Amino acid sequence: MEKEALELIRKISDCGYKAYIVGGFVRDKILNRNSIDVDIATSAKPKEIKSIFDDVKIKDVNYGSVTVIKNKIIFEITTFRKDIGYLNNRTPEKIKYIKNLKKDLKRRDFTINTLCMDKTGNIIDILRARKDIIDKVIKMVGNPKYRLKEDALRILRAVRFATILDFKIDKKLEKYIIKYGYLLDKLSLNRKKEELDKIFSSVNNKKGIELLLKYGLDKYLGLNNLSNVSVGTQSISIWSQLNVLDIYPFSKIERENISKINELLRKVTISNNDLYKYGLYVSMVVAEIKGTPKKTIVNRYNSLDIHSRRDINITFKELVSIFEREDYELFKIIYLDIENAILMNHLINDNNEIKNYIIQKYK
Repeated sequence: MEKEALELIRKISDCGYKAYIVGGFVRDKILNRNSIDVDIATSAKPKEIKSIFDDVKIKDVNYGSVTVIKNKIIFEITTFRKDIGYLNNRTPEKIKYIKNLKKDLKRRDFTINTLCMDKTGNIIDILRARKDIIDKVIKMVGNPKYRLKEDALRILRAVRFATILDFKIDKKLEKYIIKYGYLLDKLSLNRKKEELDKIFSSVNNKKGIELLLKYGLDKYLGLNNLSNVSVGTQSISIWSQLNVLDIYPFSKIERENISKINELLRKVTISNNDLYKYGLYVSMVVAEIKGTPKKTIVNRYNSLDIHSRRDINITFKELVSIFEREDYELFKIIYLDIENAILMNHLINDNNEIKNYIIQKYK
């Protein structure tokens, strides 16, 4: 990924423009962390980028962003800019293209996200980001008194970076996170959920939750039950305990899993029937919340004779042969009965045993 990114900025530079890898990728390189994407900043405008590369898509013409695909890797390339005014404590009212890298970096959120890499792979540190990385501190670019009011999402981003990097938050930034926490009310639920997903899915999510509570952000996020959450390794585990299905925009799969988890949580113990009905994933999430060792659940699930109806050792055709007719209502009852008998260890999942059971009970 770095190789392809450097090739892109060299090509842009060869055309007479300035270009740098900027932000999270460079930060993560210093921290020896894997990075999943690369952002590039350049003095070239979107139309000029389009003239340099063949496979270019305009991502957001209003903010000077385009995407370039190289070796099936998607790169976001953004023109140096200055943000002028902000709307709704979130988005710039308008932007102005500029040629100066330092001025572009000054519009960014935190110093740790201002590191750059030039076409030779040399790391450029204009705003003393290295020091903050060494000190493990999240510090705002500029005065947080104004920067947080410009874009309230920076409040959650500060918590997110402190969580995933296990950094502390600068005292001055903390002060204004607490003061302006109410601005989170104005953010879209989608953007809030994106940040919370990253916090909740972090291996350090306990710290993230503690910070949200410390700064009193839970009340502005509608997370009234956050202090009672049993912290797990899955973000869905945390969401399931927050009772916010009617507030946040979950996907269909997320909604189904949360509903199943909540159903199973209401049971005192997880039976074999529960393991079969809810499956291993949901059962493991619930076990973690309840404090049951995952290994216990995995071993119990693996020891089940059947994991779905397809595993029952008798076919529809064999049922037809036994009863000499197709009786869908009867067969449905029989399958449910066999399913339950096998799970309760009252019946072995053996073809002959099952046939004898059916003949004795239903013929």
